[in-house]
Amino acid sequence: MKEFVPAGADLELKNIRKEFPGFTAIEDLDLHIPAGEFFALLGPSGCGKTTTLRIIAGLDEPTSGQVLIGGQDVTFSKPHERQVNTVFQSYALFPHMTILENVAFGLRRRKIEDPLAKATDALNLVELGHVAQRRPQQLSGGQQQRVALARALVNRPSLLLLDEPLGALDLKLRRQMQIELKAIQMEVGLTFLHVTHDQEEAMDMADTVAVMNRGRIEQMGAPEVLYERPKTAFVSKFLGQSNLFVGEVAETSANSLSINVAGSKITVPKERAEKQQGKIAIGVRPEKTMFHRSKPAESSSVNLLGPGQIKDIRFTGVSNQYLIEVPNVGDITVFAQNVGISPVIELGEQVWVSFNVEHAFGLLDLPVGDEE
Repeated sequence: MKEFVPAGADLELKNIRKEFPGFTAIEDLDLHIPAGEFFALLGPSGCGKTTTLRIIAGLDEPTSGQVLIGGQDVTFSKPHERQVNTVFQSYALFPHMTILENVAFGLRRRKIEDPLAKATDALNLVELGHVAQRRPQQLSGGQQQRVALARALVNRPSLLLLDEPLGALDLKLRRQMQIELKAIQMEVGLTFLHVTHDQEEAMDMADTVAVMNRGRIEQMGAPEVLYERPKTAFVSKFLGQSNLFVGEVAETSANSLSINVAGSKITVPKERAEKQQGKIAIGVRPEKTMFHRSKPAESSSVNLLGPGQIKDIRFTGVSNQYLIEVPNVGDITVFAQNVGISPVIELGEQVWVSFNVEHAFGLLDLPVGDEE
């Protein structure tokens, strides 16, 4: 059924800027999404991601810059003149129409030939051909979302925009829809641009993730690269959790550099450090850390901090999360995977925290409050 929709088109944004009275929503944004890619634009509320989507869809005009879809400049084209469709969080299905008629509605308005046959193909694509004669209120939330997707796909767009499409679903259904949505994208070969504030959703589904903050893209790349090698303090905190340590570079070697934090040396490989002199921040993910009831033997390949005190323990199902306060260093979060053997640790107990040097990363900037 792949011939049902055309091949995806690439998307290019050139120096996009969007100003509103009193503030700038997007600042000189450059972005290229290759044809056929599942791309996620990730960021907190107010970062400019939805404004970017609206500019691509033609619902807003940029203050300056260009939007190119498939190499064609569509900056000032009307929404219906673009090979673009959008799936929103609200399904906006017509309750008085059957599912088939809902999907065929746009085709009928544009007087497209064989609207019901094309709508049937679209419903089969999202595996809902068997509910064609039902009404929207007879469908689950996940089924309604797939109908909204079929309604967008039936228009044969080259670029599909997804604006928080799974936000109204419960956790289990959202996970199921993530798998289905990715499978559909791979089958039809369209270019998908998914706008979301949900980090796990972006990481699970996208080929490439762009993390947006205050109208700019802070970092872009494959999900695993962004997670393992965040470049800024914002990305390290927004995409998962991080323990960050700040200090002046005190020691360098051919392959690594170190800072001193409250008398302890913290080392990062040079190839994993964005900045290599002056005051820097070195981070590590909580699941890459561990704690010990007695001080381990020192090693050049391991960073060691402590002793500290367990001040909070939380059981989350897949892991135990420990908050450890180390004097003059601050709080360190440690995730211990739930493998059926939990360390016998009590609140208030004294422990040492360690992590491998190879798991550390050095940031380009400093956390808020530590800037010079």
